[in-house]
Order: sequence, then C-alpha cells, then structure tokens
Amino acid sequence: MLEAPKFTGIIDLNKNHDNFDLSQGFYHKLGEGSNMSIDSFSSLQMSNGGGSVAMSVDNSSVGSNDSHTRILNHQGLKRVNNNYSVCQSVNRGNVSHGLSDDALAQALMNPCVPTEGLENFDNWTIDLRKLNMGPAFAQGAFGKLYRGTYNSEDVAIKLLERPENDVERAHLMEQQFQQEVMMLATLKHPNIVRFIGACRKPMVWCIVTEYAKGGSVRQFLAKRQNRSVPLKLAVKQALDVARGMEYVHGLNLIHRDLKSDNLLISADKSIKIADFGVARIEVQTEGMTPETGTYRWMAPEMIQHRPYTQKVDVYSFGIVLWELITGLLPFQNMTAVQAAFAVVNKGVRPNIPSDCLPVLSEIMTRCWDANPDVRPHFTEVVRMLENAESEIMTTVRKARFRCCMSQPVTTD
Repeated sequence: MLEAPKFTGIIDLNKNHDNFDLSQGFYHKLGEGSNMSIDSFSSLQMSNGGGSVAMSVDNSSVGSNDSHTRILNHQGLKRVNNNYSVCQSVNRGNVSHGLSDDALAQALMNPCVPTEGLENFDNWTIDLRKLNMGPAFAQGAFGKLYRGTYNSEDVAIKLLERPENDVERAHLMEQQFQQEVMMLATLKHPNIVRFIGACRKPMVWCIVTEYAKGGSVRQFLAKRQNRSVPLKLAVKQALDVARGMEYVHGLNLIHRDLKSDNLLISADKSIKIADFGVARIEVQTEGMTPETGTYRWMAPEMIQHRPYTQKVDVYSFGIVLWELITGLLPFQNMTAVQAAFAVVNKGVRPNIPSDCLPVLSEIMTRCWDANPDVRPHFTEVVRMLENAESEIMTTVRKARFRCCMSQPVTTD
C-alpha cells in the first residue's frame, strides 16, 4: 500500500491517484475518525489524524490506515511454541500447506486459543473442526479473504486482524465485526449472500459466507473487455440487485457501499449482495461517517458530509445499472477523486448509450438524481425493471448493447 504524507490542503488532481494497492480496496472501509470534504477543485482537503491514505483504481475505495500493524509481525499472531505440539493433536480443522506461514490463518485455527462467544448470536458460532481453509484470494489492510470449505460446502472466509497497538481502531473493528454478524444473521433473501457463521478469537475475527463461484460483477464485466452485454442478462441481474435491496430497505437498513465489487455471481448467474461491513440501521444515520463507501458509486450527499438516508443506495444502484448495461467502469476516464469532484460540483454522471431502452434510461437518471427525494424507492425500481424485462421479452429479444468507445463516457 502506498504510504502518503499528511495532507495539509491540496491533492494534485492531475496525478493518477488510482494507481494504488488494489487489494486494499476489496473490502477495507474508511476509518470512522477520518474526515474528508470535497467542496472545490482547488481545495480538496483530507485529514485522518496523520495516518496514511490509500486508494485503488478499480474499487476506488478511500481508506485511512492509522495503524501500521503488519499481519506477520503482529505479536498477538505469533505462534506460541510452548505446548503447541500438544494443541496440534486436538481434533481441528485444516489449513492448506500454502498457509503454513500465514499467521492470520494459523491464529484462527490454533486450538490452544479458545473461541470467544458472539454475544447475542452464539448460535451462529462455527465449529472450527469443520472448517478447512484454502488460499487467500484478496487482502486488505487488516484482513484477508480466503476460499475454503465448511461441512464440505464451498465457503468464503473473511479474517480480520485485531490491531495490536491501536485500541481505538481495534474497538471500531470489533464493532464493525459485530454489526456485520448481526446484519448477515438477520438478512435471509435469495439475493443476499448467505451467512454460514462466525467466530471470535482474541486477535482475529472470522466471518464465513457462501462462496460465489462466478466472482463479482465487476470481475465479470472486466473479463468481457467492453464487449456487448446481453440485455436480457443485464436486466435480470439488475432485478436481482433491486429485489435484494428492496428487502434490505424494508428492514430499515442501509448498505452504504453498493457497487459491482460487492455483487457476487452464483452458479446460476443470479446476483448475491455482499459485504455489509459498513451497513447501518437507518435511525442511526445522523452523524454517520459519509466517506464510507466508494467514490465512483457514492451519492453526492455522502461525499459532501450532508445528512443522508436509504436513497444513497438508490444512487449507487443507478451507477450499477449503467455498469451492467455498458460493461464499463464508471468514470473510467477519471481518477476516483476527480470523479467525486465532478459528481458534486459539476453534476457529471455516466453517459447513457443512445440506444438504451427509454425505461432503463429513466431508471438510471432518476436513481442518480442529485436530489434524493427524486430518487425512487426500490419497490418502484423493481416494478420498472419488471416492465423493462417484459418489453425485452416481447419486442427486443435479441437486443444487445454495444459501447461506442469513441463517445464520452460521462456527461454534464
């Protein structure tokens, strides 16, 4: 991860700030203590108490990393030799040979360290003897994502490391862990990633969910390399997202980081909404950290530190729908910071293809309207997409969108 100096005022927006550590942006969230405002092109101020700042090009996440803890040097994660061989003899899950030097995985699977309770969700505590850990496929500042099996089922395993010398961040991360467990244990919907269980140990927290074999929507679109996207599939997947978010909002919850990286594709090509690590109960929105999220998909009111509601998810959905239709990365001709400035101060939005179905164009423009009150609720979005699906089935069965790369991909 790129270590940045303290920001005292201005970031040079002519530099490519997206050229940073891609793994950081996979699921690492912005620290609640950081502060950002984007009010003008010439005065872009960031402060996080002197910590470093990291961004990534594709995920474009903004994160503050005040703790310089390194996983392999974490005192709490060092293997204890005393009686370790005795502990190893206890019936336990397996860690693949490739993880023999992975201190985070070893800390979780070490039978010498007792598993702590999940407070109100103890019934979701996983049995580590049934967990087999495979290789890590993503890494952030304070944790990793692994593929593995639980009870012979393919699963995704998120491990979060407790910061060793940062009590405030450790407290925040534990709150986020408990919150994500609460959210996942509560949400039961075919378009929400299925929660399998979790557990806590003194220096590591673990969350296990179903594994989506198709990867993320962003990965799927990137592999297509801007080739035509089947319209029927795009609308079907958009409906999956809208129905999942209709359910989430029906429980008075907000996701706050809806983006193509957090939409997973299952074996039947249906979409599963994932990563509720920054979701919040709506009644708590007053004073929420607005930067939590990702600039390319982030609503203007979040960027500007203004009060916000569930409608921030609707804005993000509008960007996701545009992605599904075009196959492109939003604001791909800008850095993440430039995109945030353009959205807030110039009213820039992605350019809708000229051959887009009017109903889809209407959904996008209404969803990403600067005025949250103009944005529809997901119940209406679902209805509009169902109408679009019917229209496609009856009149444009073979329609496909092709992106014209010679045209601008954003518009004022």
